[in-house]
Amino acid sequence: MKLTIKAMMVTLGLLLFLTAPLKSFADAAPGDVIITLGQDLTSSQKQQVLNDLDAPSNAQTVTVTNQEEHEYLGDFIPKATIGSRAISSSSITLGSKDSGLSVSTQNINGITDDMYINALMTAGVKDAKIQITAPFEVSGTAALTGIMKAYEVQTDQKIPEEVKKAANEEMVQTSELGEKIGKEKAAQFMATIKEEIAKENPQTKDDLRTLIQRVADDLGIKLTDSELNTLVDFFNRLKDMNIDWNQVKDQLSATKEKVTTFLQSEEGQSFLDKLKQFFVDIINAIKSLFS
Repeated sequence: MKLTIKAMMVTLGLLLFLTAPLKSFADAAPGDVIITLGQDLTSSQKQQVLNDLDAPSNAQTVTVTNQEEHEYLGDFIPKATIGSRAISSSSITLGSKDSGLSVSTQNINGITDDMYINALMTAGVKDAKIQITAPFEVSGTAALTGIMKAYEVQTDQKIPEEVKKAANEEMVQTSELGEKIGKEKAAQFMATIKEEIAKENPQTKDDLRTLIQRVADDLGIKLTDSELNTLVDFFNRLKDMNIDWNQVKDQLSATKEKVTTFLQSEEGQSFLDKLKQFFVDIINAIKSLFS
């Protein structure tokens, strides 16, 4: 709990990052790549990260500093939690329209792919393939700073500050709930709430309360009155912000469709067969213990 909560809170705060004056990519096209690198990587670690990300030789690079992390997180969490080095790095590859978001991580602890996706959708990031990595296990804070920075530069689209703050708060809510019901289920819960808000457009706090409670019941999640009130207040503020809920719904649908398409593909079926065989091997190994 302690490491996870700290890591999640640190990650959240980084969505507050404001874009520095960098080259504009207003004419960015699908397939364009920007690489973000933590400033405190050694030369060998930087090369390792670039190899892990399959970085094109001509890719634009953005450096993320620990000072930037502290600047945008210092009011929210202790300095010791943020740390003294910017290590985690990432790549963001623009996808075609309505291709959805995908996130993959390596050596990132405490934060699931779906938690990244949920917060990025709230912040307005769309249609992109994102890879996050580090040469050893880290919280992933510098990488998320880079993702937001790179996306704004790459698309020439400014993310409103209040929306960044809301995305941070969402991640805090998800991390706290994840300690109770599990990270994956917490991410699913928050995503489903947003999907239902996009569909139903609730007008009052009572409407929101009913919606959130229904989603919780459908997923078998028991919320305390305090948890429910906190979620109602949060989503009530969120729905009054300049968020394109139709876009959120479209991104959720596109992302789900991408997963379904993969599982139905030859590669996906091969993956499922290997997963099935893995569990069969485990069962056989257990049986052998008693034979």
